[in-house]
Amino acid sequence: MARLVVVTVFSCIALLAFFRVLLTGVTFVTGALCTVYIVALLSLQILWTSRRAAELPVWLRYAALFAQACLVYLPLLQFKQSWVGLPGFLAGSALLVIPPPFGWITAGLVVVSMAFTQAAYTGVPEDVLYITLSTILTGLLVFGLTRLATLVTELHRAREELAKMAVARERLRFARDLHDLLGYNLSAITLKSELTHRLVIKHPARAREELVEILQISRQALADVRAVASGYREMSLDEECESAKSVLAAADVHVQMDISYRDLPVRVSTVLATVLREGITNLLRHSKAEFCEISVRQRDGKVVIELVNDGVPTEPVDSRQDSGPGGSGIHNLSARVAELGGELTAELMADNRFRLYAVMPLFGPAPSRDTGDDDLKPPLRVVS
Repeated sequence: MARLVVVTVFSCIALLAFFRVLLTGVTFVTGALCTVYIVALLSLQILWTSRRAAELPVWLRYAALFAQACLVYLPLLQFKQSWVGLPGFLAGSALLVIPPPFGWITAGLVVVSMAFTQAAYTGVPEDVLYITLSTILTGLLVFGLTRLATLVTELHRAREELAKMAVARERLRFARDLHDLLGYNLSAITLKSELTHRLVIKHPARAREELVEILQISRQALADVRAVASGYREMSLDEECESAKSVLAAADVHVQMDISYRDLPVRVSTVLATVLREGITNLLRHSKAEFCEISVRQRDGKVVIELVNDGVPTEPVDSRQDSGPGGSGIHNLSARVAELGGELTAELMADNRFRLYAVMPLFGPAPSRDTGDDDLKPPLRVVS
């Protein structure tokens, strides 16, 4: 639409000049020659509104500007005063092609040249003033409308790029959340299924309890996947702590938990729960742990979560945890924690132990669920 408006305005200006030439009583040959001049000049002017104009080499842009100058000044020798309305095209093109301040100087020289040309033709001050103002107005109109069309094109390109980036971000979010959700839940279901298989004959009652937990984990996995598809998923740190305790117990891992914090903002709680879930998933997948220590502490406006486990293989842990194209696991966690202004550390310690540590700030006080005087959440300490 912007280009259509620009082409229409430029065509009308060219037609007005063509009619002025026809009113002087030209011959057929002269009229045909005038038509060729105007079509060539208009074509060059419309060129500056196209996408290809910005891709042209510098020498070709200046060559086109020189050709436009020839089509503006040379016909003056033949059509004289009837052609004085078209140099405004050259003034506008100079502003588009030549960088400032030289572009403005060139446009000013075009205006001055037309003032002297009109003075040479008639010498009437009113005519000189009219042509001067007409050239200035036409030049600014050409410059403004061409820039308008260019900006509209750039705006559409920017919108397309933003749309592509939004789709890419959504794909990354979906893949990241599915990794976090399904990796943990499937690991838990596998472990509990193996435990149930061992207990089904000797301890059928315990096997039934494990089957009930498997069913609950499966339902929770289904609900989480639906939440991911809907766009946002909130996770409870309390529920993840209880789930981690149950899953690690099923894997015969001795767990020591030290949890003490006030009510956390939803986003902080969700990220902490994600860190805990990913840490447990990595423990089950990439180690032969017999002991795991989990702690969550809130102090000085920050909340800290730390997981330490043993049984890490001798090869580098990062390469095992974050393999695959583009990385996953720890890299995803680091990005999530960084979004909230925090920092995540994953390191291999002595005695084949692995430590996952994250610290995040709290963005303002969180409302307390307790109605009593003490707003601290009672510490949850579980040793199993």
